[in-house]
Amino acid sequence: MREVAFIKQNKEKWLNFENAIFGKTLKNPDELASLYIHLVNDLSYAQTYYPKSKTILYLNNLAAKAFQKIYKTKREDTNRFVHFWKVEVPLIVYEYKRYVLYAFLIFGSFVAIGAVSAAYDDSFVRIILGDHYVNQTLENIEAGDPVAVYKSGSNWGSFIGITLNNLYVGIKSFIYGVAGGIGTGLVMLYNGIMIGSFQYFFYKEGVFWESVRGIWIHGSMEIFAIVIEAAAGLILGASILFPKTYSRMTSFKIGVKDGVKILISTFPFTIAAGFLEGFVTRYSDTMPNYLSVGIILTTLSFISYYYLIYPFVLHKKLKQTHAII
Repeated sequence: MREVAFIKQNKEKWLNFENAIFGKTLKNPDELASLYIHLVNDLSYAQTYYPKSKTILYLNNLAAKAFQKIYKTKREDTNRFVHFWKVEVPLIVYEYKRYVLYAFLIFGSFVAIGAVSAAYDDSFVRIILGDHYVNQTLENIEAGDPVAVYKSGSNWGSFIGITLNNLYVGIKSFIYGVAGGIGTGLVMLYNGIMIGSFQYFFYKEGVFWESVRGIWIHGSMEIFAIVIEAAAGLILGASILFPKTYSRMTSFKIGVKDGVKILISTFPFTIAAGFLEGFVTRYSDTMPNYLSVGIILTTLSFISYYYLIYPFVLHKKLKQTHAII
């Protein structure tokens, strides 16, 4: 399509959007979010086919102002808190879906590196996990309780300590993204290699299944949340390195705001994982397989749906409900 035809086809829509955003009469939040999605799609199209056009500057500026206004002033008639989790976060995750994919690919690569390294170097596990942990776990395996280390301490003490540590790791992973994403990558490197070598260690000792049915009761949400937090860090880094047509400062501010919202969205999952580790994992050896596996599949399915499926479902629903093209 020629640019003149593209502008002619969408000009009225853009003007209506301007009026909806900056006029006296505002549309409902869901409709504004849908209009914003269409605007971003038009911007992407223009960037692809008319890279040197002034239309890009116009749409970029309109999208930036619209985003600020929609997500700063938007209020649901029922509950702003519910709207944040139900609409705002999923739409942001959808917008940055490629960074979520990058985070999973990078983290998965580091896990594989950790497992392969442990397989080819007997000393690698001790270097990563430490002699004390390895020796203690070997003693636990001989005693018939491979995950006994998770039974130490009180329920509440373990829950609070583990949760605070995991929250710290997530916040650190995001903040380190300010170094162009390199800091976030290092956090993923350490945690990925640790998990890979950790699981291979149990595999080598012949208690892989026992470790999975115990550790992943809390680990499914804990590790998943770490990856999502890393995605937020990558978004922050990309906002500095690739500002596109924004000024670098404007891009950075948008990256911080969107990244923080994604980071905050992981906190309930991190807290839930800490609760499971403190109160449930310690009983994994006495509970039937169907129960432990059921907990793992339930928690993994829930967090996977929220971050990997629901954003696409919501985006599609908004496009169908408020279609304007």
